[in-house]
Amino acid sequence: MTTDHDPIPLFREHGTGAVSDSLDLVGHNGGLPGLARQSGVGVIVGPAYTLRYEPVAPGEPAPAGEFIDDVPAGSVVVIANAGRTHCTVWGDILSEVANRRGVVGTVIDGCCRDLGEIRALDYPVWSLGSYMKSGKNRVRLVAVAEPIDVCGTTVHPGDLVCADDAGVVIVPDRLVKETAANVAKVVTMEAGVRADIARGVPLREARRRHGYNLAPLAQGGPSMVKS
Repeated sequence: MTTDHDPIPLFREHGTGAVSDSLDLVGHNGGLPGLARQSGVGVIVGPAYTLRYEPVAPGEPAPAGEFIDDVPAGSVVVIANAGRTHCTVWGDILSEVANRRGVVGTVIDGCCRDLGEIRALDYPVWSLGSYMKSGKNRVRLVAVAEPIDVCGTTVHPGDLVCADDAGVVIVPDRLVKETAANVAKVVTMEAGVRADIARGVPLREARRRHGYNLAPLAQGGPSMVKS
């Protein structure tokens, strides 16, 4: 297990399951329900670079959002498009520039397009799905590097994003240190359970021995603790 104090390699090593369980230990959800990986492989972790779009009236001009040249390397672009599926806010050109700049992935409360080309670039994207219609003249970029709402969770600039095949979870900056400490506890506990069942111990007994069900109750939806 990674022992470096930097939480990014630790979260990358153990993925969203361990990070989510660790957030449950501090009473915070952080999950972004409904978002699924569209492209890329493995686990990505990085600070959120936040964007918010809003709709425009029919016939009102609204150019494509200009932001990608300002995104720092190592960041994850997180886009609040209010779950809109009738137009996209991310495509292959943005993915190509993001790759060149060292951006590690994109998370969208909405749709992407050009999915075949994005997959060919091996650029990681999570979204509600894909759809070909451009966001130009349908939505406009109205906020950059501000708190946003994504799938019912508040995401602040700099919060850590952890995403893999299971989905996306947000670790608020104020909880990163505590969450990282809890990842070690979760991983140690699960390793003990696995070792016991490998020796033939019944799962219920292995769980009891290692305190699997002694954590605080993991409550409902993504907003159980407000950021």
